[in-house]
Amino acid sequence: MKLRILAIGKPKLGYAGEGVREYTGRLKHYVPLDLEFLKGHDESSSLLSRSKESYRIALDERGSQLTTLEISEGLTRLENSPGIKKVAFLIGGANGHSSALRDQCDEIWSLSTMTMQHELALVVLLEQLYRAYTVKRGEPYHRV
Repeated sequence: MKLRILAIGKPKLGYAGEGVREYTGRLKHYVPLDLEFLKGHDESSSLLSRSKESYRIALDERGSQLTTLEISEGLTRLENSPGIKKVAFLIGGANGHSSALRDQCDEIWSLSTMTMQHELALVVLLEQLYRAYTVKRGEPYHRV
């Protein structure tokens, strides 16, 4: 299974860019990963067209709250699902996702009940995916 992360706009904040580089580098040892930054015009259409033929997971504050272990189990479930070759995580811009986009996603996950700046959401997603893969492999990164 291949992961695609589609985000509106490149990180402009220094700490966000550094976090993206760090966790993208780490994740590539566990799973094929594409990270694509899209332009901010017609965000929903861009995210939907770039995620065609992928299992879509939107990141939205109205989504399901998952623990790290549930994310790990969810990734395992998707990997074991016939027909799912690509999973696309969709991160909107400053205005979030439209209801039309949310309606076309297979799942909606929330990283927090708080509204989160989209660049920070990208770093949190990458770190949680990395953490979930270390859990799957029984590696010591995740401590409870």
